[in-house]
Amino acid sequence: MEVVKYSILKNTYYDSVTLMNISKEIKSFKGIKEALVGMGTDLNKELAVNLNLSRPELQEITPNDFFVSVLADEDTAIEDVMKQVDEILNRKNASRSGDYMPKTLDTAIRYEPDSNLVLISLPGKYAAQEAKKALNNNLHVMIFSDNVRIEEEKELKDLAVSKGLLMMGPDCGTAIINNVPLAFANVVRKGHIGIVGASGTGIQEVTVLIDKLGEGVSQVIGTGGRDLDGEIGGLMMLQGLKALMDDPETRVIVLISKPPHPSVAEKILKSAEGAGKPIVVDFIGGGMGMAERYKAFAAHSLEDAARKAAALLHNEKVEDFTGFSLPIEEINKIVEGEAGKFVQDQKYLRAFYTGGTLAGEAMDILGKDFEIHSNIPLSPELKLENPMVSYKNTCIDFGDDAFTLGKPHPMIDPAARIERLLQDAKDDELALILMDFVLGYGSHRDPAGEMLPAIMEAKKSMEERGKYLSIVGYVCGTDKDPQGLRETENKLKEAGVVLMPSNAQAAKLAGLILKRQSKGSGFVG
Repeated sequence: MEVVKYSILKNTYYDSVTLMNISKEIKSFKGIKEALVGMGTDLNKELAVNLNLSRPELQEITPNDFFVSVLADEDTAIEDVMKQVDEILNRKNASRSGDYMPKTLDTAIRYEPDSNLVLISLPGKYAAQEAKKALNNNLHVMIFSDNVRIEEEKELKDLAVSKGLLMMGPDCGTAIINNVPLAFANVVRKGHIGIVGASGTGIQEVTVLIDKLGEGVSQVIGTGGRDLDGEIGGLMMLQGLKALMDDPETRVIVLISKPPHPSVAEKILKSAEGAGKPIVVDFIGGGMGMAERYKAFAAHSLEDAARKAAALLHNEKVEDFTGFSLPIEEINKIVEGEAGKFVQDQKYLRAFYTGGTLAGEAMDILGKDFEIHSNIPLSPELKLENPMVSYKNTCIDFGDDAFTLGKPHPMIDPAARIERLLQDAKDDELALILMDFVLGYGSHRDPAGEMLPAIMEAKKSMEERGKYLSIVGYVCGTDKDPQGLRETENKLKEAGVVLMPSNAQAAKLAGLILKRQSKGSGFVG
């Protein structure tokens, strides 16, 4: 029998990222089915209720109190659990004991007076206040936090523009400033292509592909996902564009976003027209005609954007790339090899993404031939009723709020994706899984290795029922990333995952395999 056991330490503080990772580690211990380690915030108390880990005493604690609650076997002593928590905390403290950790922004500014950028990762309701303080100290800002009100974002960006500063975010997951990666970013070459993007994994994809083409980036500026909404008006994309126009090291500029508000898109493209430098635009899923009207180079995909930027840098002919790197004969061989193993009732795809923009790009490509239901759909009628349950062809962004509330981002902890993969592998109509694996700073130390047991178990489960599970994947990373691109790819290939050299190519291949199964024709001519 399993019971809830808990411990509360009054007036004891630890940062939230550390505690989220400890929750995962404690959950893996013998005798523990579920665990939550955190501060007594309203969010954590609500999460405890949702996980069936709450007790009346836990609902009385304050944000200054630290708690541990577990669903464990009857004979598991909470004292033993607390010893394990202490050991983990001591280990983490020892690993950073040589670092000075300022408690406030004011202290940090005094300690590092020459710094000119502040990265803010706090609960959303506190982030705006700290960002305003930083801007008033004439510091550039990057807000990693989400759940900042859009009115606050507008106020902060107006202030930043008035001072000639960058205000990247809220919900800005990626930037590379002066060759320093910030938040989720890959290790890529320094070069002459500048990027402004309202998309974290979209930026990562373009920088990685530029690196693979032998080129590099000058500055990579994130704006946050709402910057090109009508309420914000593209303030930070315009500010970033101006910065790259003035930067002598930047010779080609790439702009990345999901489809902006039309009036905002026009304002940005009008400014880009006077840049004096070639501009490549990927407004994923739209805006190509408008981009060309303002003499920018419109991209069909993130990969196409990277290729066009590299060609422009070398004054080479700019051509559309909409196909495959491999010869058509090899693509057709893969399609036949995968689709030929399905049985008749297998017909659906599940795309399980850690990157929201990569998911959006995949849906844009696949949506030309299939209805793709999603928690972040391209059209409202395709929105999943329940994001926890797949329906026919489904694409899930595991970085969406429904999956990250009180939990680490899936690029840090793939637990939610592992659970969903095993759940959907029970569906007899499932044919193919499409997945991304994002490397770089901030991501899990071994995203492929963490997923492999679930991948092999899912394949085995289908095989035992006389079916075949095709898994198509893409690894967004470089050999210089901490996880290692080649090592990651080798692990996945050994497990039977079909890997493609870009997200766009992976989505196109998945579509061909499904068409071959459903219509008997998925070959490329």
